Amino acid sequence: MRQPGACLVGWSLVAEGVVDYQIGWRWWPGGGVLMFSIEFDRVARIDTYFLMKSFKFIDLFAGIGGMRLGFESAGGTCVLTCEIDSHAAETYKLNHASPSKDHVYAKDIFDLKSSDVPKHDVLVAGFPCQPFSIAGLRKGLKDKRGKVFEEIVRILVDRKPVAFLLENVKGMLSHNGGETYNKIMKSMLEDAGYTVKETVLNSMTHANVPQNRERLFIVGFRDASKSEAFQFPEKIKLTKAIEDLLRHEEAKERHFYTERYDCYEQIKRELKSEETLYQWRRQYVRENKSNVCPTLTANMGAGGHNVPLLKHGSKIRKLTPRECGLFQGFPENFKLPAGMAESRLYHQFGNSVTVPLISRIAQQIAKVL
Repeated sequence: MRQPGACLVGWSLVAEGVVDYQIGWRWWPGGGVLMFSIEFDRVARIDTYFLMKSFKFIDLFAGIGGMRLGFESAGGTCVLTCEIDSHAAETYKLNHASPSKDHVYAKDIFDLKSSDVPKHDVLVAGFPCQPFSIAGLRKGLKDKRGKVFEEIVRILVDRKPVAFLLENVKGMLSHNGGETYNKIMKSMLEDAGYTVKETVLNSMTHANVPQNRERLFIVGFRDASKSEAFQFPEKIKLTKAIEDLLRHEEAKERHFYTERYDCYEQIKRELKSEETLYQWRRQYVRENKSNVCPTLTANMGAGGHNVPLLKHGSKIRKLTPRECGLFQGFPENFKLPAGMAESRLYHQFGNSVTVPLISRIAQQIAKVL
């Protein structure tokens, strides 16, 4: 059934009490196979994925490559990577080999000429969130980091990819009473020739990752019919627990809180449960009452006040960088550069995306390309 230049995203079927079934196939417009005519008794769930043509994408503000992992899982090939942080780029290159000699590395998007951007089908960008984040000063587009949005639009106008995915904090929607996004940013994307959809998704409700992480996702298509056909992923059941992602045996002495910390006695008093995670917020302890990991942030490691804490027996420690990666859905074999300061690794994972959620969105985009 496989066509040249196509990739099998995958399919899964969960049922109970199967009595009789029939499976037929038909080609889906644009290149794909849809499984149909299935009869079960007491079907629990049917998930159908499509056989989709391969596509090319560019990875802007790439960080350590969380977006790339998600889009590669949906059949995409990365043809350009742009990342200004040299430490993040080091981690990225350690894990992502250039897929071909035509792959391009760029550093600063302000220096990236549109003519140097390879032809691609999807533009992907998790652009800087600090201008819109509650944790930042919320200067929006007046912040230099907010100006990068104009560079994204420039590439969309000049290179005209079929689609794009942008990711940012949900605070972008409410910035300046909603005017920054609705009246400026969305209008710029529409003026660039795209029909735009946006929504806020949470990693714990849409990716089966036990982290309370709400993010804004903006998807656009040049073809309005493709935009109409595109649907954001639906909620799925959270089956993974905090304990599933903890690697106690890998924790080192430096990860444990002891009397050498001024805040130790207060933390020791307030960390009562082993079933959840906590955060030290400079002067107080915050318990995550939903029994999932609190939002991992880019300022983890900056003073240590935002790295989630846990109680394990009589000991108290913070998550390791590896565990932070797992709570972002990165694979267990994702490589961490030897000798890199842990504060940088915490920053990199906190600044990244939840990979399984990006994968689900990428599959939805791939269906309608």
